[in-house]
Amino acid sequence: MWSNKYYPMFNRANVELVTDPIERITADTIVTADGKARPVDTIIAATGFDVGRFLSAIEVTGRRGQRLADAWEDGAEAYLGITTTGFPNAFMLYGPNTNNGSILTMLEYQADYIVRQVVRMESEGLAWMDVRRDAMATYNERVQRELSEVEVWQAACHNYYRSPSGRIVTQWPNRMAEYQRRTFEPDGDAYETGRMVPI
Repeated sequence: MWSNKYYPMFNRANVELVTDPIERITADTIVTADGKARPVDTIIAATGFDVGRFLSAIEVTGRRGQRLADAWEDGAEAYLGITTTGFPNAFMLYGPNTNNGSILTMLEYQADYIVRQVVRMESEGLAWMDVRRDAMATYNERVQRELSEVEVWQAACHNYYRSPSGRIVTQWPNRMAEYQRRTFEPDGDAYETGRMVPI
C-alpha cells in the first residue's frame, strides 16, 4: 500500500528509526547492542518470509526457561494457531496452521479471540494464562487429521507446507467460517491461569 505519510512520520519528535541489533527485551524496554534502553508497550515482530519457521528470527523464552525454538523443533504448533503451551500470555497472529483463504479474515478472527482473552484476564484479575498441553495436542491432532483429508496437500510438496518432521504447519484445512466458529467457542477450560507470574 502506498502512503504519503510514511516518510514524514520520521520527522515527528516521538519517532526514531533504530537499525541497531536488539540485544534483549525486558518487561517494558527494548535494549539495543549499544546498550540504549527504549521504553515500549507493544512489539510487532515482522521477521521475513520463511513460512515453516515461525518466529525464527527472535528468541522467545517461556516457562522454566523453555525456548520456543526447542518447543517447535519438530514443527510449529499452536492452539488455534494463536498460543502455544509453555508460553503464558504469548498470543500471535498468523501462527501455525492459519494460512488459507483470506489472511485478513483469519487475522480479524484471531485479533477478536486475543482481545476476549485479555478482557477475561482483566475481569478475572489474572496475571497469566497458558494453554493446557492436552488442549493444544487435541486441537492439533484434529487439524492434522483434517489436513490429511485434503488431497492437494498430500502431494510431493515438502518444502513449503511441511516441517522437516513431515507435519503440515502452515495450512488451515477448512473454510473460514469453521475457523471463526472454533475461535468463538467458549474454551476457558483449555487454559491454566494464575494471579501470580509463573516461573
